[in-house]
Amino acid sequence: MLIAAILRAKGSEVVSVAPEATVARLLTELARHNIGAIVVATEDGTLVGIVSERDVVRHLERRGPELLTAPVSDIMTSDVVTCTAEDSVEEVSEHMTTRRFRHVPVVSEGRLAGIVSIGDLVKSRLSVLEDDRAQLEAYIHGQ
Repeated sequence: MLIAAILRAKGSEVVSVAPEATVARLLTELARHNIGAIVVATEDGTLVGIVSERDVVRHLERRGPELLTAPVSDIMTSDVVTCTAEDSVEEVSEHMTTRRFRHVPVVSEGRLAGIVSIGDLVKSRLSVLEDDRAQLEAYIHGQ
């Protein structure tokens, strides 16, 4: 299965914030959309980073409450691992597992095309397994 199939099912909407947005604004967006990470992008949609809840917690522990007024660019990961819609779910799952992150932006022609989470990937793999099981049961009972 390809990442494109996941994006077709869940949509390609991506919540993003500007690099100069405050961490407080980032937290508001995380809560409002009930998500665990936000892409950091410029006005023209160029991906410049990603910030997760974990990033906020780690920096908050070190810097204290003044972190809330700091720009997102201070805490974002700027070396973002991305994938394309043509990448396989298995390949992206492996990268996420070995590199220990839970969100991967999807890019197409240098522009943001979506985002997938580890939950999205697990759900798609379970769906494939369920389909395989149903086919095997149909085959067994059809005999």
